[in-house]
Amino acid sequence: MPRIEVLLLTKPGCHLCDDARPIVERVVAAEPQAELVERDITTDEALNARHWDEIPVVMVDGAVHSIWRVDESRLRLALKEKTA
Repeated sequence: MPRIEVLLLTKPGCHLCDDARPIVERVVAAEPQAELVERDITTDEALNARHWDEIPVVMVDGAVHSIWRVDESRLRLALKEKTA
C-alpha cells in the first residue's frame, strides 16, 4: 500500500506548533503507513506567504487537514480512512 504523508508546517517560536507536534507524532507513530514530514515555513518563501498566519498546519497527502489546533481523534480517523 502507498505511504500516507502527514506534513506538519511550523515556524520557530510557535507555541501552537509545540502543542501540535507531539499529537501528530503520536498519531503517525500508530499508523504504519503514515510518514511524518515537518517543514519550517520560514525556509520556503511560498509556504511562508501562504501559511504565515495559519500555523501549525497539518496536511494529509497534500490536503489541509487542520489549522492552528490538531484534534487527535479526527487525525486518527483521517489516516484510518486513507488505509481502508
